[in-house]
Amino acid sequence: MYNEKEAIGVLKMTKLSHLNDQGEAKMVDVTGKDVTRREARACAKVFMRSETLKLIVSGETSKGDVLAVARVAGIQASKKCSELIPLCHPLSLTSVSVDFEVLENSLIIETCCVLAGRTGVEMEALTAASVAALTIYDMCKAVDRAIIIKDIYLVSKQGGKSGPWKRGEEG
Repeated sequence: MYNEKEAIGVLKMTKLSHLNDQGEAKMVDVTGKDVTRREARACAKVFMRSETLKLIVSGETSKGDVLAVARVAGIQASKKCSELIPLCHPLSLTSVSVDFEVLENSLIIETCCVLAGRTGVEMEALTAASVAALTIYDMCKAVDRAIIIKDIYLVSKQGGKSGPWKRGEEG
């Protein structure tokens, strides 16, 4: 791990788009970029007791339909991403989906965000997955405080100057 002084040195040597020449935070200027179709997919995994998962799937939790509320929370969060992540651009998303895969003792949350714009939607997809997972925890914590949220990650992205990227194909 780096200490603070080493970390600042590494940041100054690395050309990160959200830092100016002095290493200070800045919002990237995307004015000159072409408008293209951009899409990002992300995942999060939520681990819980199998009894808790059965309650969710059967709709028998005391707070109502957990997956419906988590889906709406994820969609809403993707639209609020620039209010949560300081240097994100406010985006006009044209499509957001939040889907769930039920396994034996876990849920996999899969999100997809799409727009026609000048910057990518990776943060929006990741935020949707994160908040959907947090919503599941919130709605189920009364019956299972040991729920674990982990493995929040970008699955793929398309569009923009750098082109498509897919996890596992990064070379």
